Amino acid sequence: AAGGIGRGMRPGDLMVIDDHLNFTGTSPLVGPNDEQFGPRFPDVSALYDPALIELTEHAALDLGIPLRRGVYAGVLGPTYETPAEVRMFRSLGADAVGMSTVPEALQAHHLGLRVLGISCITNLAAGLGEGKLNHAEVTEVGRRVRDRFAALLRAVLLDLNR
Repeated sequence: AAGGIGRGMRPGDLMVIDDHLNFTGTSPLVGPNDEQFGPRFPDVSALYDPALIELTEHAALDLGIPLRRGVYAGVLGPTYETPAEVRMFRSLGADAVGMSTVPEALQAHHLGLRVLGISCITNLAAGLGEGKLNHAEVTEVGRRVRDRFAALLRAVLLDLNR
């Protein structure tokens, strides 16, 4: 789940992540490094696997599922962002903002796994929509998108197994 920042983002959109901005203030890689799990300073210039992104875009096209592509800004939470933060994220190139994904993606990449990130735009970020942000709206949009997201994920996984 993520708040839409990019122009044209709407609740219910699915967005494949092609890069991120880490505003969590930390990294899951902080602390002693065990080289058997990955290098001390991993290169994250292609953290989100370009081949998996392309495969996902093709699967979405085949299924007739609209799919956006963009940069995800990861924040610590557990609060929604402020309108000023949203303006800053937008000026830095973010298309969506959320409180997850970044630590998991960093850790998976560090372990040598291929990473694919897909976010559901569940609401417009603070200051971009009408009214206050609320968790009920986020969960409702997530519920409405669930089947479409599951179909896309199923198609991606089937393609990977071919």
